[in-house]
Formats: sequence, structure tokens, C-alpha cells
Amino acid sequence: MKEIKEFKLKKYQRLQKRVFDILISIIVIIFLLPIYFLIGILIKIDSKGKVIYLQERIGKDGEIFKIYKFRTMIEDAEKETGPVLESENDVRVTKIGKVLRKTKLDELPQFFNTLKGDMSVVGPRPERPYFANKIKEKYREFEYREMFKPGITGLACIELGYYADPEEKLKYDLCYMENWNMKLDIQICIKTVKLIFQSFHKK
Repeated sequence: MKEIKEFKLKKYQRLQKRVFDILISIIVIIFLLPIYFLIGILIKIDSKGKVIYLQERIGKDGEIFKIYKFRTMIEDAEKETGPVLESENDVRVTKIGKVLRKTKLDELPQFFNTLKGDMSVVGPRPERPYFANKIKEKYREFEYREMFKPGITGLACIELGYYADPEEKLKYDLCYMENWNMKLDIQICIKTVKLIFQSFHKK
């Protein structure tokens, strides 16, 4: 494991990343605005509840923020159980929710998180506080991820997928942080877009 200081970005690197985040977020929101409205209508038709789902996540330096997502589960899905990890065939997921998750379109509202500065376009995926504390008990290095802003997409996301083992995802996250540069962010964004288009053709 490298020294923790090597995961820190220099001031000009943070500026580069922030400018990139703002530009990409504005472009996505403007050009996909009709898609935002369409998804909202479909969610309301499909099930009762709010269109946008807010959930606490851990951001940079351990700060808690509210992440925005299109609701893909039934309203109050965890009311009776408390925090529960999602599974691939989760019965709480709505019909339109399955499509949104498969195509990753449920993540679109997070570009507003990026504009606010809570998130970055690319980075380690933000974890829920409850599960993050559980993972930290087993993997101390997990807290290193908090030295970067969490991302809408990331190296672990595109290489391993959402349901991968936490230890494996941690390795990819730390590898991304250690080797960060703008070219890497652009490559991850391009691959993410390709994976999204591929998901539309999968059965």
C-alpha cells in the first residue's frame, strides 16, 4: 500500500478536474433534459412515490451529502428492514426501475450533485455511511477513498460492475487515485458511455 499522501491531488489538478466536472455536467443536463422529464413521467406512471430519491452518502473527507437518483424501488423500500444491500434480482425494484438500473439512467440526477461540488464525474462510487463503516472494520484502507470526491462513474464501476466484491472494488479505486490524470478520466467517461449503449442491446 502506498503512502496516503500520494492519493492527494495538487491544486492545479483539482482545478482541472473541477472544470471538467462542470463542463460535462452542464452539457449532459442541457442535452438530456427531455430524457429527465420522460423518465420522471414513466416513474410516476409505474408506481406511487417521488421521482427523485435522496440518500445519504459519504463524500470527500468523510462529509455526508444527499445523493440524487431517479427512484427505482417502491416507496419506503427500507422502512421495515433498515439499510439492506441491493441484489441483482431485488423484488423491491419497480418495472421501470429495472430498465433504469440496467442502462444506468437512474444516475442522471447526480450531475446536479456534481455541479454542487458534492461529487465528481469520475471517482470512487460514494458508499452509504452504514455500509462504509462495516467495510472499514474489515479493510482499513477503505477510508483512503475519501481523499477524492466520489464519482458518478469510476474505474471500479466499468471494470467490475456494481455488485463486485468490496475488496476488489477498493483495489481499483486506489489504483485510479494513485494514477489519476485527465486522460484517465476521459477514457473512463468514454468507456462508460459505450457500456451504457451496449446495455440497451442486452436482453
